[in-house]
Amino acid sequence: MTDTHRTSTSNPLTALHVRRVRMMLWMGGYLLITVGLCWGVYFAMQHEWFIVALDALMFGVGVQILVWTRRKRTRRAFYLLMGSIFWVVFGISAVFDIPSAAAPRSTHLFLLTLAVCALLFLRDERGPLRHLMAGLCFIAFVALASTNHAWIAGYALPDTVRVGGTWVNVIFSMGAVYAMVYIMMSDVAGASEQETELRKGIANGEFFLVYQPQVASSGQVLGAEALLRWKHPKRGLVGPAEFIGLAEESRLILPLGLLALEMACEELVAWSQKPALSELTLSVNVSAQQFHEPDFVNAVRTVMERCGVQPNRLKLELTESLLANDLDDIVAKMESLKAFGVGFSLDDFGTGYSSLNYLKRLPLDQLKIDQSFVQDVLTDPNDAAIARTVITLGQSMGFAVIAEGVETIGQRDFLMANGCHTFQGYLFGRPMTAKHFAEFVTRGPVG
Repeated sequence: MTDTHRTSTSNPLTALHVRRVRMMLWMGGYLLITVGLCWGVYFAMQHEWFIVALDALMFGVGVQILVWTRRKRTRRAFYLLMGSIFWVVFGISAVFDIPSAAAPRSTHLFLLTLAVCALLFLRDERGPLRHLMAGLCFIAFVALASTNHAWIAGYALPDTVRVGGTWVNVIFSMGAVYAMVYIMMSDVAGASEQETELRKGIANGEFFLVYQPQVASSGQVLGAEALLRWKHPKRGLVGPAEFIGLAEESRLILPLGLLALEMACEELVAWSQKPALSELTLSVNVSAQQFHEPDFVNAVRTVMERCGVQPNRLKLELTESLLANDLDDIVAKMESLKAFGVGFSLDDFGTGYSSLNYLKRLPLDQLKIDQSFVQDVLTDPNDAAIARTVITLGQSMGFAVIAEGVETIGQRDFLMANGCHTFQGYLFGRPMTAKHFAEFVTRGPVG
């Protein structure tokens, strides 16, 4: 998968979301600075030095959030923003902002803003973290909104202060909620628009495959990896980094993956009619969502039988992230397709759920050394050690080993010296159309 199926900030939707998150952090930081400064000055005039100290702390936290946001340490800035605002708001609401006949409690309204912030920032977070953080804010809000008691007696602010403070708190908090909801709606609208475009693209046949050669150390082309491209009617040629993430989020990866498999099988049939290409293999990436579908095996067999492809020419590439759940089901599906003649390659090996326990159970044919290790194999001793380990492990377990992302002669020579003799990368050929790939192969050995 040298071309990449990974979601990145080159995805315009993801990049836009990141910009919105940073805008949210800028807003939060400046809000803390403004509130801390204004209330600090006011309470300094009242000689309430304990409260002034809290306001100074709030001011300092706001500055730190801005510093981290500027340095693009958004996750660290977010957790500082969440933690500081939550405890400041909760503390002020429970100790100082005690409801009276003159003014209701209002500081706790900022907890609603905080809950929306958590939902926005942790939009792509897996597991319960997003809901736990938002839920904690809602629980605290309900508890503060439902009681008039002072948690610590003797510190309640006078009504003369709270009446004006109520107006300030309501205006600031509702303005912040509006801003957060607007950002969330913009995210949803952007995702909906791109999802519609993606759905139309699949229906209108705007997707096609390109092929990157896989080459032996002798220069002989052994096969290729099929990589998806989108010929967008307005944006032109679109790479997978710009649509695979959205396809997975919207589950459009299922029809898109099936389409890629069908196009790959049709290409293999075309190759079988040409002597120079008839013995080549073709690798196709399979997403975790595809593989975990109950009818995945039948879907693959149906496509292959309809196209009339030789099963032993097709190789399905799985990523390590797929192996995180239900290993028994994964092995059963692989064995079923293996019996039909399909081969399997494990992509991105060493980057995720590496474990000898699962590796020895999988009916694999090939391990791929991830390009992140190959890239610095000549300069990083750790990457060099990992590459050697993968090669040795593959050989000891009877797997073929291929290195992806090979771009220099030095990288190739290092890999060959350590026992790897199959490569994929720009040194041997970039992804190319079916026509150019056929011409590339017929020219003879590479290099």
